[in-house]
Amino acid sequence: MRPLLLAFFLALGCSAAEHPELARVTAADDARVAAMLAPTREKLAAVLSPELRYAHSNGQVDTRETLIASLTDGSATYAKYAYQERSFTFPAPGIALMAGRFDVKAVVKGNAAESTISFLAVWRLEKGDWKFLAWQSCKVPPATPAK
Repeated sequence: MRPLLLAFFLALGCSAAEHPELARVTAADDARVAAMLAPTREKLAAVLSPELRYAHSNGQVDTRETLIASLTDGSATYAKYAYQERSFTFPAPGIALMAGRFDVKAVVKGNAAESTISFLAVWRLEKGDWKFLAWQSCKVPPATPAK
């Protein structure tokens, strides 16, 4: 019984930085960002879950297929996707939550935009690979000058 309790308390103390899957899910996200900057159907399909729900900061919601289509047909292009911060937590086996902020520069349907985005994403281990399952984001308003 004591070894079981010791293992339980040691597991509670395991930070995300020590999680055995952290390097793999971080690499999967790096591959996702690279695929969004230089999209091909193959690269995107390799990292996006078939059940993807991608809620953009403007309220538009994409599925895996509609996101791949908009990125590969040129109706949406990303010129910059730079994290200010990105952190992972592992709330359950096979699930990783990713949160943070990033700076983005994009052109969507001919309209250029540049902003800072706050996000929450969900990664799921599917058949041994980390897949991007969900994304929810919002624009960070510009700082108000001090009076």
